[in-house]
Amino acid sequence: MKPLEITKENFEAEVIKSSVPVLVDFWAAWCGPCKMQGPVMDELAAEYDTIKVGKVNVDEQQQLAMKYGVSSIPTLIFFKNGEVAETLVGLRSKEQLAQDLKL
Repeated sequence: MKPLEITKENFEAEVIKSSVPVLVDFWAAWCGPCKMQGPVMDELAAEYDTIKVGKVNVDEQQQLAMKYGVSSIPTLIFFKNGEVAETLVGLRSKEQLAQDLKL
């Protein structure tokens, strides 16, 4: 499965009301580290069926980025039961993410 595109229109349904934990990647097309994080997110989405993976383009979804205090990208926010459980700033490998998020 590929990461979902998360927007302010589907954020509540896909993230807040999700029955499984959700890892959300806040990124931008012009960001070098974000481009490197993208394939990692694709791999996580394909390998782990116990979580949902989503991506928020901060240029298109500035309200969501501001709401969650995203000032550096990539920022990865892990939601459990609709609440922020973990916030990770900066590029992370798949192994680091699996360890940090206890996947």
